[in-house]
Amino acid sequence: MTRLIKNLLALVVLAVGVLWSLQGIGLVQGSFMTGQSQWLYIGVVTALIGLAGLVWANRSRL
Repeated sequence: MTRLIKNLLALVVLAVGVLWSLQGIGLVQGSFMTGQSQWLYIGVVTALIGLAGLVWANRSRL
């Protein structure tokens, strides 16, 4: 995979994690996830996976 595709996939995972976290704390309304604290934790873990994916996609190859 190219670096661009890896970055895009990692950004999507990061964005989903942030959205789930915001729904978990009740800032984003209109979902069964709204106000459910377990979605905050799931979202944080997902966002961290997305961040790790960004680091992995952009690591220097020596």
